[in-house]
Amino acid sequence: MNKTESIEDFYKEKLNGVPENLWKGIGHFNVFRLDEFMGCNAKPTPYSRRDFYKISLIKGRNIVHYADKSITIDRQALLFANPLIPYSWEQLDEQQSGFFCVFTEAFFHQFGHLKDYPVFKPNGTPILTVNDEQEKHFSAVFEKMFEEIQSDYAWKYDVLRNLVLDLIHSALKIQPIPATVQHHKNGAERISSLFLELLERQFPIENPSQRMRLRSASDFAGQLAVHVNHLNRSLKEVARKTTSDIISERLLREAQALLKHTNWNVSEIAYCLGFEEPAHFNHFFKDKTRLSPSGFRNV
Repeated sequence: MNKTESIEDFYKEKLNGVPENLWKGIGHFNVFRLDEFMGCNAKPTPYSRRDFYKISLIKGRNIVHYADKSITIDRQALLFANPLIPYSWEQLDEQQSGFFCVFTEAFFHQFGHLKDYPVFKPNGTPILTVNDEQEKHFSAVFEKMFEEIQSDYAWKYDVLRNLVLDLIHSALKIQPIPATVQHHKNGAERISSLFLELLERQFPIENPSQRMRLRSASDFAGQLAVHVNHLNRSLKEVARKTTSDIISERLLREAQALLKHTNWNVSEIAYCLGFEEPAHFNHFFKDKTRLSPSGFRNV
């Protein structure tokens, strides 16, 4: 897994510089024409996590890989990318067009919770195939974004937030949310889904001062307002794994990513992942991989 791409990394790679007004105001928003980036995009977009949200209207044949799935876009589609799910994008047609906008979570501070929308949930469906008529509507929304962002209207960012919400809600109206997201067959599936969402919300770990808040089965049970035995039974029924096993597997993946893609020392990584002592982290990591954290880093 690659290093998490920050909004600054995006501008440095795509536009060779960070705009002066990047952090002015509340959060950040920008909109682009996809055509302008196609010439320098001979290689597939790398599989990585980003620390910002991105909505793309893609016109052309592509394969999008996200989480453990791959979806082929035959003509045109909307892609809703969020910081929780890594994705890559493989171009099949030389001729590509469309639009995309990028924005930080802070851009919607006090205006709503992006993570609550199904298109941005870890177990949601972030890709929506659209027909020609629907494509015209979404293209018009993006064109309106260009018009607004270039204007000197004092409240243009409020308008831009509304346009982002237009994209989200129009997408949700076109295609009903899959049953696994909208309606759970039973309470165990619902508890399992909420648990996994809470677990994923704690990642990625972005800096050495960030620390996991939910670490044990009882921590999650308390947050979900269920008895810990009920949580354990639900996960065992749905995932065929114990709560502790699922937490440990996710902790290990994050530990491996931090060891390979940061220069933080082992004590800092242990702290971020909620271990009280570096020795406890060393024992956990060696038990799972048969390597010490330092040994894994140097492989």
